[in-house]
Amino acid sequence: MRNLNFYAALALSTLSGCLWFLAVTPFDFSALAWIAAIPMFVAIERAGSFRRALFLGWWAGLIETAGGFYWLIDVMRRFADFPWVGAALVFLLFCATRAIIFLLFTAAVCAIRKRVQVPMALLGPLSMVSCELVVPQLFPCGQWISQAWNPLVIQVSELTGPFGVTALLMMINGAAYDLMVNVRAGRYPAIVSGVLLAAALIFGVVRMRQIDEVIAHAPHLKVGLVQPNFAYTIDGEFSRDEILRQLTALQEQSRRLERAGAQVLVWSEGSFPITVPRDFSADFSPDSLAMIRRGFAIPTIIGADMYDTAREDAFNSAILLDKNGKVAGRYDKVRLLAFGEYIPGIDAFPWLRKLLPAGAGRFTAGSGPGVISLQGPDDNVWQLGPVICYEDILPGFLRGVGQLHPNLLVNLTSDSWFGADTEPWEHMALSVFASVELRVSMVRAVNSGVSALIDPNGRVLEKTYADDPYRHPRAADGVVVTAPVVPGGHTVFVAVGNLFAYLCLAGTLGMLVIALRGRKPKAKS
Repeated sequence: MRNLNFYAALALSTLSGCLWFLAVTPFDFSALAWIAAIPMFVAIERAGSFRRALFLGWWAGLIETAGGFYWLIDVMRRFADFPWVGAALVFLLFCATRAIIFLLFTAAVCAIRKRVQVPMALLGPLSMVSCELVVPQLFPCGQWISQAWNPLVIQVSELTGPFGVTALLMMINGAAYDLMVNVRAGRYPAIVSGVLLAAALIFGVVRMRQIDEVIAHAPHLKVGLVQPNFAYTIDGEFSRDEILRQLTALQEQSRRLERAGAQVLVWSEGSFPITVPRDFSADFSPDSLAMIRRGFAIPTIIGADMYDTAREDAFNSAILLDKNGKVAGRYDKVRLLAFGEYIPGIDAFPWLRKLLPAGAGRFTAGSGPGVISLQGPDDNVWQLGPVICYEDILPGFLRGVGQLHPNLLVNLTSDSWFGADTEPWEHMALSVFASVELRVSMVRAVNSGVSALIDPNGRVLEKTYADDPYRHPRAADGVVVTAPVVPGGHTVFVAVGNLFAYLCLAGTLGMLVIALRGRKPKAKS
């Protein structure tokens, strides 16, 4: 193949990056993900040099990341007081770092295909899954997010985790590229790819019908999701009047949802506006302004900050108050958000605190995944799997939750920092995979939306809206959803975890070894 000039290759890489982020919510042109990699494949294989190919692959990743995470600039300006230029530079650094996934992918593809005849339909999925697996991310995300609203496609997550969806996408991209380069040589990889895609979709049809049958015969729980639409402060400090206003709004919505038939209530992450002592064992007395269940009597899960005065530890917690107002269960968030809830290296470099907003990085991680027992209607006892904030998008963590076999996932989140246009929808798109991986419903109580019910097939059955309480404040709100209660966690993914991704990594490394061993020795001078 004749090499492309640099600007033509750069345009193709840019096109790939754009197609990828346009496939993702809020744009939602999900079909583009099935062809998005093809321009980049052309660019890197006709780059003319290995170094140029690496740059072009990295550039495609940078464009894809920038189009998906552009909201970070506004977050830094609004809540960290970054100047526009400073926020843009940090954002570019974030994009450049995440684009390492594509740089490593390009390195593997170019190194292998230069020496070994491997169809892109095979090498593409193996290499991309491997790179998504090994490169750490502040906000874990992969090509799979583009198919969040396509339930048939994502059913393979029960077997492979979300990496299986990335593999399907890259397999079809690779097969199309193989046909474009050489129809005769590419027809067999294309046929195999078509058969595998058809098998994945048939599996999806069969499993969705089976799960729907289970849902039809399962007990259901009416859950009231309170969406307070609060504008929080970074340091968590509120005036007495603001505390009373927020607590009153939560209670008003709770009473309304109870009247609407809710059997249990869920408040969003950190919504209770008072720090709770670690030995908290029952609701405050009626003569206390801090009383939680004022005017309603059903079990309630609240999101609250807890503080251990003896150890000077703070926790981001979910607390279940039973119908008698006693604490029936508690869960402390395990996977804290770096630079928000904890500061990496802060003990070794305490001067970092001076660079951060007050209140940032003050939490201690919980001990591990857990379940909370809820005594529901007719004295049924169900196991709730609490996940706080972005724990609902972490496959490894969710596997641990699945091993405890929850009957319902309960997600408490606050996405109010990120605006209403993109991040809340991306977060929900990523969260649908958890329900498929564990085959259990999820209810999401999100401070400013999107609150939702996701069924065990990954379908979003009910959802609210996303609000920006800092710019367009709305009154507190809420919705009652009817969630099927089924025994979750009995899936291949829960049993073996990311085995599929590690097999892809082993396959990629194996091909690299074969390719490098096959290198022709340089002639002696």
